[in-house]
Amino acid sequence: MLNGAHSVPYPSQKEAIRAAVNAAYKEGAAGHDARVLVQGEDNEIRTEWTYGHDPYPSAG
Repeated sequence: MLNGAHSVPYPSQKEAIRAAVNAAYKEGAAGHDARVLVQGEDNEIRTEWTYGHDPYPSAG
């Protein structure tokens, strides 16, 4: 979710994460806190990527 709006479905989790990292990068570059969270099959939420901490573009 970005600015309260949901995205369209992606063909794979990898593509969804890549799109989320791109969006988060733009938000981070604009001076906002930005990170990508992923919910695993165990329902635990983990941080996948954080602006200013992880390399861009994402290696994943």
